[in-house]
Amino acid sequence: MKIPKLKHSESIMPTAFTVGSFWRWAYSDILSNANWGVFAEYLVASALGAVDHARIEWDAFDIAYGGTKIEVKSSAYLQSWPQKRPSAIRFDIGKKLSWTADTNEYSPRPHRPADIYVFCLLAEKDRSRVNVLDTTQWQFYVLPREVLDAELGEAKTLSLKVLEGLTEPITYQKLKLAIDELVQNQKRSFQADGRET
Repeated sequence: MKIPKLKHSESIMPTAFTVGSFWRWAYSDILSNANWGVFAEYLVASALGAVDHARIEWDAFDIAYGGTKIEVKSSAYLQSWPQKRPSAIRFDIGKKLSWTADTNEYSPRPHRPADIYVFCLLAEKDRSRVNVLDTTQWQFYVLPREVLDAELGEAKTLSLKVLEGLTEPITYQKLKLAIDELVQNQKRSFQADGRET
């Protein structure tokens, strides 16, 4: 299933407004957790060059990268509303029934549907400096599903401390290389097991 991308200049008929004016109105509060989660998905997709098609809101995973399914999880210390202290960092990793857009079917049992998980942390804690659009303020942690299943089993959430015990943070610039290496490792593992990739 592919959704065509709108152009910012497309008209909202029969008004003087455009899709671009809607986007500015709806998404300018990019520090809101409802918006930086989608932006984190875009960062990962853009690093991989996987932005040709619009995202599918309710698909079982966030990014199709060749034959690899990637799920993006995000968290941040700061939100757009006033806070007494920075937020605790936790990521949702619970197994769920998933719906696949291409087949319009649900999985038969709860599971983690992606091959690779990318955990994105907006790491800036200074409200006067935080800038969601600055990729240097983001940290990325990349893990294969097999590690989550083996190390965390039925856990529903993942703390930053546990995550840092499983892998190291990388920058936006190194994200594609890290994911490509995992993809190749998974392909070699499948071939060694006699499975198709």
